[in-house]
Amino acid sequence: MQDDNPKGDDMTRRGILGAAAAATAGLAASSGARAAEQDGCRVGPPPHPKGPLVFMNYDQIELDAAYTQLSYAPMSAQIQARRASNSVEVRRRLGNPQRESYGPTEIEKLDIFRTNRPNAPTLIFVHGGAWLSGSASEYHFAAENFVNAGVNYVALDFIAVGPANGDIRVMAEQVRRGIAWVYKNAARLGIDPNKIYVGGQSSGAHLTGVALVSDWQKEHGISPAFIKGGLLLSGMYEMKPVRLSTRSKYVKFDDAMEESMSTIRHIDKLRAPITVMYGTFETPEFQRQSRDFAAAVKAAGKQVTLIEMPNHNHYEVQETLANPYGWAGRAALAMMGLGKA
Repeated sequence: MQDDNPKGDDMTRRGILGAAAAATAGLAASSGARAAEQDGCRVGPPPHPKGPLVFMNYDQIELDAAYTQLSYAPMSAQIQARRASNSVEVRRRLGNPQRESYGPTEIEKLDIFRTNRPNAPTLIFVHGGAWLSGSASEYHFAAENFVNAGVNYVALDFIAVGPANGDIRVMAEQVRRGIAWVYKNAARLGIDPNKIYVGGQSSGAHLTGVALVSDWQKEHGISPAFIKGGLLLSGMYEMKPVRLSTRSKYVKFDDAMEESMSTIRHIDKLRAPITVMYGTFETPEFQRQSRDFAAAVKAAGKQVTLIEMPNHNHYEVQETLANPYGWAGRAALAMMGLGKA
């Protein structure tokens, strides 16, 4: 629930906690920066003799690098630390979000930052983290942009692939459950059920894509038209190359999982217009996946906007959500009718 502590009494405590979090994030960034410096900030796979092809023109080392963000964003630890400290600062300015449970397990919770605008749209955001990690609180950094623009911002927490025993379908179902819960509880929450949008980044964009092609009527008793638009940042939409990559060490892919979790294979179920975005400094596979998915959606006669972000790596893409003039922030607001992309 919303934090009811008086602002004055809470400011010192929050300031101390914020400073501690920023210091911790700074240590993590320093460690990551040192590791990157020792490795010479190399971008791409390590030098090696070309091996047998495993997918397209990739050998195993190249494909593994194409699904390992650190290989193409060697300073990522600094950006992730900045994301965490920026989230602390947003909570200091806006106050703590309303925390709600949407499912039966402890992790199934969501954070709501409200706008004062009546009949406002709501953006439900799904965090990334290679399916391994991440949390709603790390993505609070974007809330202030949306709240100030007249949008309710909801960030989901959900199970990671480890506790899910390697099954990303469990993650996808929790994400669907969270989205459905917001819609079904819209009246109690003071949210307009006719203005619900979804978005995600990286593995969160993958899970958002799966949600966008789900059978909402069959699985949750909801018309699929309730989602009005989707924002997909730096995602994956075809699981075959992912299954062949190093990620199969922790995702227990089988044919059924590969099929059901490949959004590009279920475009016929896509109802909402989508915006697909990626950066030119992303891994070659994350760039290709975005382009190929957008092209397939367009070929199917569905509404899609593809936005290439020059000179942004995987982590820099998400940072632009926090700025109404940033690439992703501007595109998200345009999707909800609050500006031009």
